[in-house]
Amino acid sequence: MVEYIQVPDMNDSFSRVILCRQEYLIRFLYNGSYDYWSFGVYDNNRNILLQQRKIVPLAPLTHFDVSVHIPQGIFGCFTNLKHVGRNDFVNGKADFVFIPWGDLDEWRVRHEIIR
Repeated sequence: MVEYIQVPDMNDSFSRVILCRQEYLIRFLYNGSYDYWSFGVYDNNRNILLQQRKIVPLAPLTHFDVSVHIPQGIFGCFTNLKHVGRNDFVNGKADFVFIPWGDLDEWRVRHEIIR
């Protein structure tokens, strides 16, 4: 199941989320100088588990991350835009999502796609 994660209307924020039955903090940062968003994953004590990553449309943002400390799945951004700007999450033009590996594996099997 796709988990939609709301990006706050702030330039720097932490959001508490439950992913794969575990609680995490996601830090969203907006870089006004270069007009892009990034995110990082932290534990409840704000220890970093995944360094800030630039959010780009329709790309598996954590596909090659294999740490057992981060949620087991892929973070991504769903949008029809080529670039995600400051207000695109707030105005509904972009969605930040998490898809657990198990759900991706089921989809691959149904559609006969080899990973």
